[in-house]
Amino acid sequence: MRKISLMMTVSLDGYMEGPDRDIGWHMVDEELHQHFNDTLRPLGAFLDGRVTHELMADFWPTADADPEAPAPIKEFAAIWRDKPKIVYSRTLPPGPADWNTTIVPEVVAEEVRALKEQPGGDLGLGGADLAATFLRLDLVDEIKVYVDPILLGRGKPMFPVADNRLALRLVENRTFGNGVVLLRYERARDGDA
Repeated sequence: MRKISLMMTVSLDGYMEGPDRDIGWHMVDEELHQHFNDTLRPLGAFLDGRVTHELMADFWPTADADPEAPAPIKEFAAIWRDKPKIVYSRTLPPGPADWNTTIVPEVVAEEVRALKEQPGGDLGLGGADLAATFLRLDLVDEIKVYVDPILLGRGKPMFPVADNRLALRLVENRTFGNGVVLLRYERARDGDA
């Protein structure tokens, strides 16, 4: 069965965006970008919310057309364009869209579970609001948090206030040369040792 993997960059004080949706503080150098490419390339699809998708669609479709773009940027542009994308949005018209995208109006747990049963690579989940919905519906199998060594003081928290606890098990950690730390957690399910 395919896993749903939530990947998010976060400040040390827990914000995934600064004020006014600022993400300019993300510390993505060539090493980290290549890691992202290597992690995302084998995925079967991206699952994103509208805001994340529109942010990506504003840059990545033609990012490799710039002759000055570094190799990891050019590589990811192709990965993003070619990868199937399911975008959850109540404001965009449902159905097929540009860049190998399908718009779905609502997260239906049974449909997502059926998607996990299909053959292919794991599914990459992006967007804080969408992630909160997937977590609430118990659809997330792993969480990859990329902690940037910065304190923002305020912004949008990675995880909203929730009424339920979620037990996790640390299965990997890695420190990159720029100081970013990856913490990869899997769900601790009943019966896990």
